Amino acid sequence: MSSQQQGQPTDPKENFVLLMRGLGTRTVQYQQNVAASLGLYNHDFIPVDILREKGPITAGELSKLTGLATGSVTALIDRLEKIGYVRRQNDPKDRRKVIIVPEYENKEEVSNTYQPLHDAMINLASSYTDDELALITQFLSKAGTVLEEQIHQLSSTTDQKSSS
Repeated sequence: MSSQQQGQPTDPKENFVLLMRGLGTRTVQYQQNVAASLGLYNHDFIPVDILREKGPITAGELSKLTGLATGSVTALIDRLEKIGYVRRQNDPKDRRKVIIVPEYENKEEVSNTYQPLHDAMINLASSYTDDELALITQFLSKAGTVLEEQIHQLSSTTDQKSSS
């Protein structure tokens, strides 16, 4: 059976996009399993991962990045603070604001959960030259930007539909 009969595009760019979508799906599935193994719901874990990536941010910024209403973000932060995954800290520039500081990376159960993936990815990266890794890293950075733009566009479209 040819690859075209199996639903695989013959155009390398189309095949690449298909593989990227599959990678995205497996990433979401992995994240859901990590959340479950840590006793969290995926909708609680996504903001934790956003905080890991962005670093300390305000609750308002977290609300914008997650699309959650401010009241929902407050309840989320309460839940995450209770289990030691985040802490609140006064903003030194504006005492009226509170910064949410990620703390979960320091927890042993989190590092133990991620270590096998980390080791496997280091092993995979070791199979590439430094020049190849530089190109892959550049691509991943640009792909992340494309995804953020698409998230923003979809979120804007959703906001427009819900306000109509």
